[in-house]
Amino acid sequence: MRVLSIQSCVSYGHVGNSAAVFPMQRIGHEVMPVHTVVFSNHTGYGAWGGQLLSGDVVRDIVRGIDERGGLNDVDLVVSGYQGGNDIGDAILDAVALVKERNPQAIYACDPVLGSAKSGCFVAPEVQTLIRDRVVPKADLISPNQFELGFITGTDPHTLEETLASVDQVREVGPSTVLVTSVFRPDRPADTIEMLAVTGEGAWIVQTPQLPFKRNGSGDVASALFSSHFRSSGDAASALALTAASVYELLVKTYEADSPELLIVEAQDAFVAPTQTFEVRQVR
Repeated sequence: MRVLSIQSCVSYGHVGNSAAVFPMQRIGHEVMPVHTVVFSNHTGYGAWGGQLLSGDVVRDIVRGIDERGGLNDVDLVVSGYQGGNDIGDAILDAVALVKERNPQAIYACDPVLGSAKSGCFVAPEVQTLIRDRVVPKADLISPNQFELGFITGTDPHTLEETLASVDQVREVGPSTVLVTSVFRPDRPADTIEMLAVTGEGAWIVQTPQLPFKRNGSGDVASALFSSHFRSSGDAASALALTAASVYELLVKTYEADSPELLIVEAQDAFVAPTQTFEVRQVR
């Protein structure tokens, strides 16, 4: 399967394309990365070097790929953080062009907006872009629970509330939704869940919650789930594989006390994770 991944890039560490591309390659997909920024490291460090790329640069790269025939067999377009209308428009143009070349292609968007802990950390322009223009064009989205609530104007906490919010967002465009972090008040202590919903049903998986956070884990989860689901069409299987792989990646990173995800060291977890977690159908 050929994937077009339009995301940020860092040289040190793993976020954006620097987190998403290698796991998809490791499970056997041909990935064409298009970078929206080229930074030394993610901005959470407070200082970085590099440059933002313009929407015109992104369009020029996509145009060059198309001239080689490289978009003809793209099955999946993946995007993550979008810094503004300029990049957002370029991504939507790329999605439209890919679907013109291959109508069976799908667009998977990780609508990066914020988290329950930090709140919304993107500019108002980006909030409007994601909610009103990007999400309706996506076939698959992978928000966390906070982002799902922001997009829908809801505040989901329970499983029932989260499912209701997913149903609401599915009415405006995306047929498949992965909620990457579900914190139900009645869940067992020190656990976290992911929820996948399609027109065929809804499935949830629960894993231990490690006492730390590393940037880029959501990028890995979105990339793995999107590519597994596009390959198999089976949301439950894609959810099980994604949860197991991401958990093993996080365990290795936590045990090493690494400031960045150990994506290369944990690469076998993307192909054959050693631990499995029960996926339960909830609807």
